[in-house]
Amino acid sequence: MFTKIGVFGFGGGYAMLSLIQDEVVEKNNWMTKQQFTDLIAVSQMTPGPIGINTATYAGYTALENSGSSPFVSILGSVVATFSLCLPSFILIILISYFFSRFRSNKYFTWAMTGVRLLSVALIGLAAVSLMNHENFIDYFSPLLFLGALFLSVRYKLHPVFVIAVAAVIGIFIY
Repeated sequence: MFTKIGVFGFGGGYAMLSLIQDEVVEKNNWMTKQQFTDLIAVSQMTPGPIGINTATYAGYTALENSGSSPFVSILGSVVATFSLCLPSFILIILISYFFSRFRSNKYFTWAMTGVRLLSVALIGLAAVSLMNHENFIDYFSPLLFLGALFLSVRYKLHPVFVIAVAAVIGIFIY
């Protein structure tokens, strides 16, 4: 299962979150939505990539919830982490070998553009999937984000300035 997520989880760890949630919460019922939300919070606080941290904690928690011993739960976290990382490792080896040969190919360029767009969609899906009834659904933050994006793109404002303005607005709103 984590190998499949590693294969199709383009866009990094945040893009993988919705895929991991679909497998461990929705399809296999290894944990509740609240446990998964807590797992995301711990994964963000822990040093390292969030996708790998989430897979590690999900592998451990799934086996722990099934009543397995701590040793088996640790083994589950190792297998989940390795399974998630293996496809990327193999893919990077293959890409590095073939990249120089296809760099100027227009179809290759189009495919990479498609992968980038898919990554943005998966990250957005991860954000939306974390907005469930257990969590506070904030309708102002997307508007604040769109305003910051507009100011950045349209007026070419420095990102630090846009973040500071958004922070001040957020402080006054909440």
